[in-house]
Amino acid sequence: MKELRIGNKVAKYPIIQGGMGVGVSRGKLAGAVAKEGGVGIISSAQIGYDMEGFEKDQASCNLKAIEEQIALAKEISEGNGLVGVNVMVALKDYREHVRTAAKAGADVVICGAGLPMDLPELVEGYDTKIAPIVSSVRCASLLLRKWKKKYDYLADFVVIEGPKAGGHLGFTKEDAVSIKDFDKEIVAIIQEVKRFGREFEKDIPVIVAGGVFDKKDIEHAFAIGASGVQIASRFVATYECDASDAYKEAYVKATKDDICIIKSPVGMPGRALRNKFIKSVEGSPCSVDKCYQCLAKCNPAKIPYCITKALINAVKGDLEHGLIFCGDNVDRIKKIVSVHDLMAELV
Repeated sequence: MKELRIGNKVAKYPIIQGGMGVGVSRGKLAGAVAKEGGVGIISSAQIGYDMEGFEKDQASCNLKAIEEQIALAKEISEGNGLVGVNVMVALKDYREHVRTAAKAGADVVICGAGLPMDLPELVEGYDTKIAPIVSSVRCASLLLRKWKKKYDYLADFVVIEGPKAGGHLGFTKEDAVSIKDFDKEIVAIIQEVKRFGREFEKDIPVIVAGGVFDKKDIEHAFAIGASGVQIASRFVATYECDASDAYKEAYVKATKDDICIIKSPVGMPGRALRNKFIKSVEGSPCSVDKCYQCLAKCNPAKIPYCITKALINAVKGDLEHGLIFCGDNVDRIKKIVSVHDLMAELV
């Protein structure tokens, strides 16, 4: 399997472990993936949830945790692979998270849940490579042109996320369920990115994400022009994943009927496991008595539940009161394995 080159950064294998918050992919998982030659990704979303002082000051705890988790991942990786951070544009402290990640030595920063129009200026002065997550040709073209015109900066790589991904989706609820073949859009995005790269004489790798499960899927992504893949859900069911054992077991036990598309408190659709928590908030919204200052466009008085609280409950193992995001192929996961064995299977 060919290596993944992102500018002057090289990973032995073209496999990016997707960023998963809150606390699901932190330094332990990202470091283990990098150690095996892949690209390990830490999610910055409420990354400091278990730090002393988080209840009073989420912002500073998250910034400190970004630094600490990058350092941990780098130590675990033993100089192999790449270590990066996923930062959601929808976060209230999105810009501070990106700047902190770059300063802490992140090899890459990947941004989704919105278009990161100002991302190039946030990593200025650092050797951190950047990528947007896009789901359409229109968004890819808009962002590439914007970066070039405003910053004279070309994307270092691009991640295409399809409708089978877990967590927040760049699709309507209806499209997330009805779209069965996303290949035509993937090919169109790849062609647009490559055309743009040729115009300005830069090779821009394109990564395919959403529903990638095994080596067959990886080979298919290569066949339609991708340079690599991003896989998230499968890395949850690993010993090294930063989530609780109960969270991992929920993946192992999941059936196809357990998977559903929910409406996030901020209006975005998301793919998750239907559990007691989801059933309860569908019946009667929870009162939100504390705001954790996570998302920029969130009004605690109007939301059905606090997504930060729900995700923290889940990652800690309180599944009855927690939100468990997942990908569309979660039902195919049958056991917990080591990152080493999973990477060996994939490559």
